[in-house]
Amino acid sequence: MQATATVLVYSDDAGTREQVRLATGRRPAQDAPLVEFVECATPAAVLAELDRGGIDVCVLDGEAVPMGGMGMCRQIKDEVFNCPPVLLLIGRPQDAWLATWSRADAAVTLPVEPVEFAGALASLLRRKALIAQ
Repeated sequence: MQATATVLVYSDDAGTREQVRLATGRRPAQDAPLVEFVECATPAAVLAELDRGGIDVCVLDGEAVPMGGMGMCRQIKDEVFNCPPVLLLIGRPQDAWLATWSRADAAVTLPVEPVEFAGALASLLRRKALIAQ
């Protein structure tokens, strides 16, 4: 597995981005790589970072404004070649069907629960590492 993974975090709310960073720590699991974050507050910034490359996993806030993470997820799954896996932050457990519609690879509810979030992120990083082999 690679030594460092780059995780893009999209939310217009700095507090949500901080919850993601704190829940992840230096690495989400013992067998996962160290994590570096790229934070984005606008849809344009997300697209620019994905165009630049090097993103291993995207964490998108489904409650973000002006474009929610679900719409952003669907757009990047359609438009970005070899789109990285997406972990979607949803407002309610009942919104899981919308996460499926958006083609997210995983979803967890807000506010971020550290153990659940870290487990979901580690799973996506492991899957990405297996695909890369």
